[in-house]
Amino acid sequence: MLTPEEIRLVGQSRSFLDLMDQVSAVAPLERPVLLIGERGTGKELIAARLHFLSRRWGERLVKLNCAAIPETLIESELFGYEPGAFTGATRRRAGRFEMADGGTLFLDEISTMSMAAQEKLLRIIEYGQFERVGGNETVTVNVRIIGAANVDLPALADAGGFRHDLLDRLAFDVLTLPPLRARRSDIMVLAAVFASAIAQDLGWQVFPGFTPGAEQELLDYPWPGNVRELRNVVERSVYRAAEAEKEPISELVFDPFESPWRPQPAQRSGAVEQVAEAGAGEPAKFSPSAAAPLDIREAMAGLEKKLLEEALTANRFNQRDTAAHLSLSYDQLRHALKKHQLVG
Repeated sequence: MLTPEEIRLVGQSRSFLDLMDQVSAVAPLERPVLLIGERGTGKELIAARLHFLSRRWGERLVKLNCAAIPETLIESELFGYEPGAFTGATRRRAGRFEMADGGTLFLDEISTMSMAAQEKLLRIIEYGQFERVGGNETVTVNVRIIGAANVDLPALADAGGFRHDLLDRLAFDVLTLPPLRARRSDIMVLAAVFASAIAQDLGWQVFPGFTPGAEQELLDYPWPGNVRELRNVVERSVYRAAEAEKEPISELVFDPFESPWRPQPAQRSGAVEQVAEAGAGEPAKFSPSAAAPLDIREAMAGLEKKLLEEALTANRFNQRDTAAHLSLSYDQLRHALKKHQLVG
């Protein structure tokens, strides 16, 4: 039976096969590699393939999502810490680099790493050495680094958000993963694999396939979430059709939140609505006789969220372009998006 990694690394399109050729060529080399691609394109799976095709395949593959770790903790996660380094540090703790010694360290969302952590990472790449947080003992490791990002790293470096010298060290080679919309001939291949796997989990004797209409819907959908979203849609649609085991799947469930009883956004006061609906053009006009009192903080938050949503849409959800469009740094944009729950 196929592993999840083997299932999702399936394809026959030219762009996918070219990527696999690049992976096979660079995997045996003891050099850093950068993986660039949209969410859901399989960066973590490509990192695993690079590891298992290398001479380090028998050692550990250690993973860290840099965006999931607060800036104040990223250094202790990467490099470990000594007792007394900070409140609660009662004993020595090894970091991800020590865990990965002899193997591979995959750093996802590397673009979110703090400048201080970037400086230490640069030293490790150059000398293979670092100090734990709160310590002065030099630790020597032999780790291959694979970094991943979904942003334009050279542009981020030009904007001061990433070290140019670190980018030079990491970019021995850069593999750019094609989005699913550029792999149209792979969509039905992947859909069949995902559907067959969940049909087996459901105890079906055989997967009956999709109707022509459903196949066309799968091919026409833009897949902003790429292969991960395709897998969710296919598996969700198959399991919801569990009573129709012998009939081809005709209904696809793209949005699991869709429901006639879906909660609606809370109604806002007329004055607040005027501010939220005001775009970047004329300022909102308020009636002095408005019955509802104006909450300026709520009004400004609504306007800020609306401007963010419009800018994201106008820039096709490319966060780097959106930040430039709004005259913000990448970090400022990420903070604003998280504040308004527009990103996970």
